[in-house]
Amino acid sequence: MMHADDARYREAAREAVRRALEEDRAEEDVTTRAVVSWEVRATGRLLFRDSAVLAGTFLFDEAFRALDPSAAIEWSKREGEKVRAGEFVSRVEGSASALLGAERVALNFVMRLSGVATLTARFVEAVGGLVEILDTRKTTPGLRVLEKAAVRMGGGTNHRMSLADLALIKENHIAAAGGIRAAVDAVRRESQGIAIEVEVRNLEEIEEVLPLHVERVMLDNFDEKATRAAVARIRRETRPPYIEISGGIDIEKARAAAALGVDGISIGALTHSAPAANVSFLIESGS
Repeated sequence: MMHADDARYREAAREAVRRALEEDRAEEDVTTRAVVSWEVRATGRLLFRDSAVLAGTFLFDEAFRALDPSAAIEWSKREGEKVRAGEFVSRVEGSASALLGAERVALNFVMRLSGVATLTARFVEAVGGLVEILDTRKTTPGLRVLEKAAVRMGGGTNHRMSLADLALIKENHIAAAGGIRAAVDAVRRESQGIAIEVEVRNLEEIEEVLPLHVERVMLDNFDEKATRAAVARIRRETRPPYIEISGGIDIEKARAAAALGVDGISIGALTHSAPAANVSFLIESGS
């Protein structure tokens, strides 16, 4: 599970914060330079205006400490915990200039990642623990590690992190290889030991896949009737593959699919369409 104690997560987070502060030219904040001197100290508090699942705390901290290494930051909630509307969850004390300069970057990460975690949690709650809620590679370029960590904060499960983690044979691979068997055989020759998942579009393709004994099968855009029939067929195998469904899954479809006997539901919307959490950073008068 990726979180702030994971070296890969910390590296990705620090690089993302560095780029964001550079993009915002935070150290050249003409407004802050005009209205407050560096010596002035201030305190700011992070407010959630709507209920959400908290994520992105490490990046929030890094943004402020990048401009003021002595900033003192306290949290009343941990990543993955639910936050109530109107609840203050963090207190930051440091240079007023640093608080003002880093505020937007810090909030942007918390908004984005808490939004991903919150949407994921809604899907997880909807399926009642019957199936895994999986993310996809439809992530913001450069932020995949962070967004997939936010999925985990919401109770979801990470699918492959990159193209190297699993051989997912999709329709374009099948077309290029000349068929399902040809594609599976090619992967097994070139990448021995790698798990294989095959995307299928109908019951006929399932019959092609099952004799190949791949680890996972993805039912792409199957309706409820077809999904039920596919699951029944696959479960008759002595060692059935993991059954994943995908394609335009919303909360209601996920809830219905959970009762059909699939193992996982992959949902691109977790990362490409999650609404941002509604948060504010309120700074008290400096001294």
